[in-house]
Amino acid sequence: MNVLAIGAHPDDLEILCGGTLARCVRRGDRVTMLVMTDGSAGHAEIPAAELASIRQREAGAAAAVIGAQFVWLGLRDEFVFNDEPTRLLLLNAIRGAQPDLILTHNPEDYHPDHRATSRAVFDASFIMGLPNVRTENPAHPGVATLFYFDTLAGQGFLPTEYVDVTDAWESKAEMLRQHASQVDWLRYHDAIDIFAFMETVAKFRGLQCGVAYAEGFRQADAWPRVKPFRVLP
Repeated sequence: MNVLAIGAHPDDLEILCGGTLARCVRRGDRVTMLVMTDGSAGHAEIPAAELASIRQREAGAAAAVIGAQFVWLGLRDEFVFNDEPTRLLLLNAIRGAQPDLILTHNPEDYHPDHRATSRAVFDASFIMGLPNVRTENPAHPGVATLFYFDTLAGQGFLPTEYVDVTDAWESKAEMLRQHASQVDWLRYHDAIDIFAFMETVAKFRGLQCGVAYAEGFRQADAWPRVKPFRVLP
């Protein structure tokens, strides 16, 4: 399968579905990790342009840990909108990935960029097969199956499917380690150990489904995206 994971910010994918992506790679899927924004607002000391460059480099290194393709849209951090320019930019990237399965944010997540990304992904992927909507990459037939991954801290999210990421945990952690600027900033500025944060949620999701570590998902229950077989690893 071609699997496309779309996160609003650098490190969102690693925290929320990194183990699942590692397992997809292991089963032979072609995985693409797409980051919507440049991460330039996520620091109070590093200037925006410099920070964007750092975050892009770190996100690329994280994707390389599992051998995933990496796409950087470079939208301004904190200013994701589901407007026409964003839809066309995202549609072109989606067509380039030719996805069978898309993973993205829950529509009711806490961050405005997460919510806007979720809606933009739903809308852009719906028209990926329409040749009269022109982008640099040609139309790709069909409408991809879409799953929403967990929210930060799991708040307001009840999974309907789980992926056991116990044997992919080290890969998931190594991906997050590449985001050194964010890891250090969260520890210094917000007193958050993001590794412990991530592990707590994964252990709780694992408790719910009887494994050590798990990631939770909910399918976008909309025609014609639903398939009569399991697509998650």
